Amino acid sequence: MNTSTEFLSLDIFTLRQAYLDGTTTVSAVIQQSLARVKDFQGHNIWISLQAESSLMAQAKELESLNPKDLPLYGIPFAVKDNIDCMGLPTTAACPGFSHLPSQSAFAVQCLIDAGAVLIGKTNMDQFATGLTGTRSPEPYGICKNAINPDYISGGSSSGSAVAVALNIVSFSLGTDTAGSGRVPAAFNNIVGLKPTRGLISCSGVVPACKSLDCVSIFSQTIAEAEYLFDIINAYDANDSYARNDRQGLDASIAATAQLRFGVPKPEQLNFFGDPESEALFAQTIVTLQTLGEVVEIDFQPFLEAAALLYEGPWIAERYAGIRPFIEAHPEQLHPVIMDVLSAEKDKNAIAAFDALHRLQQLKRQTTTLLQGLSCIAVPTAPRIYRIAEVLADPIRLNSNLGYYTNYMNLLDLSALAIPAGFYSNQLPFGITLFSTALADARLLAIAKRFAANGQTETITPSNSRYQRIAVCGAHMQGLPLNPQLLDLGARFYATTRTAANYQLYALAIAPPERPGLVRDESQGQSIELEIWELPKENWAKFISNIKSPLCIGSVEMEDGRWEYGFLCEPYPLGKSVAITEFGGWRNYLKDKA
Repeated sequence: MNTSTEFLSLDIFTLRQAYLDGTTTVSAVIQQSLARVKDFQGHNIWISLQAESSLMAQAKELESLNPKDLPLYGIPFAVKDNIDCMGLPTTAACPGFSHLPSQSAFAVQCLIDAGAVLIGKTNMDQFATGLTGTRSPEPYGICKNAINPDYISGGSSSGSAVAVALNIVSFSLGTDTAGSGRVPAAFNNIVGLKPTRGLISCSGVVPACKSLDCVSIFSQTIAEAEYLFDIINAYDANDSYARNDRQGLDASIAATAQLRFGVPKPEQLNFFGDPESEALFAQTIVTLQTLGEVVEIDFQPFLEAAALLYEGPWIAERYAGIRPFIEAHPEQLHPVIMDVLSAEKDKNAIAAFDALHRLQQLKRQTTTLLQGLSCIAVPTAPRIYRIAEVLADPIRLNSNLGYYTNYMNLLDLSALAIPAGFYSNQLPFGITLFSTALADARLLAIAKRFAANGQTETITPSNSRYQRIAVCGAHMQGLPLNPQLLDLGARFYATTRTAANYQLYALAIAPPERPGLVRDESQGQSIELEIWELPKENWAKFISNIKSPLCIGSVEMEDGRWEYGFLCEPYPLGKSVAITEFGGWRNYLKDKA
């Protein structure tokens, strides 16, 4: 049974298995989430939280049930604060707008009915107007990037993305009108699924542009996004924009199918002066070429549609969605948002129809461009900015961030943002795969192939305050020496494997039992590991306790990266038992038991 000092993986599948095995409880998971809420208070992630007493009561109720009966049994999640959750106020990051809903949004209720536990409501750009995460007024404050708090988190679904990236919750809901469910995913190294409009209900969502809004999903992995999408992709008759043309939704793609990717012509790419972003996308194209054919397309119709979003009548739709509140309480709006909305309130019907007719022409063109392609791949955002840069130039830089996202919902496209590399400063770079409406399952399948082809979707770069370490034995979660890491403030980030170049031995040394990992390029195999992050100020203290024959060296991961980790000197191997065939220490212990 789990103790309060053990760190639990919040990966949905790992957590679900732990519940099924009886090795942890919902109460323990919720206590860990609440502890991590406190650990990251300075990131301004939350607008409201459920009371601990209420969460513990929910945990006890779930613990009386069988985990097999609920697909999200005991899984902690968060919700953007423009989505209604019964028992918590909906503010849309505007204190004067706050109201207590009588019921939860349709999508939220689907998750609760599946056994998920709502931790709280997350910070956002006010009224979902922004891509930076900097447009949340006091008392909420600017939500900070999960990896480097000097940088923007992305918006408008800022808190939802950061809560997942920092392992406070397993997943979260955001919304996406012009990129709000994708840009924060890219900036925090997680997955952001922007489904086809109308597949996930928007009932109970404060509208940004009601005709364009989507509820989006943030998760650590593609597989989790797929699992969650299956649960909340349900028709809601009360959502006036719900789709009932879902017959093509399950058309995925064969694992061996030849892929054909579209990418913009080089002269149509724009990184706004950031050569490193340009280089990272060039590397992405190289990876795509290992999966199939890459063809350059004319990206101009997409760019023209993107311009329509903010130059056409859809800003007026944002104004219309909250018009009574704006006109009664203009002082409550964030100054930048007030500037954006007030300039568009007088858009006339002639301009609206002109824009709609032009949009229809662009839809025809882009549909033709997408024919014959598995999907189109673009950077999720052209670059990432420091918070100070955005505050100094809020409208122009926000506009830059939407270069690759603003057209998606106008053109009725499906999209999936996924991690695709790291900048030299260890901040993440992401790409978006997109295609026609109802191509969601296909995009998820393609993304899994991309992630398996030399990419990683679980391991994040070491935060500037932390040093990563790979452990393969008694320091793993729930094993005897794991408290040595926990007591020094270490945090779990991922389960992974070594490259197929290692042997594992059960060492004949004093208790507790420990393995020895030895590099062997001729007869080695892949061995299971856990990646932990240890505060750098405690690194020396931790390694001072490591005694021969164990030592710290460089260990090759299955994706080709190298991490500091435990290795073993060769001298005790003659008296040790070779256990490489088990593929890892846990499997050996299970067999031995």
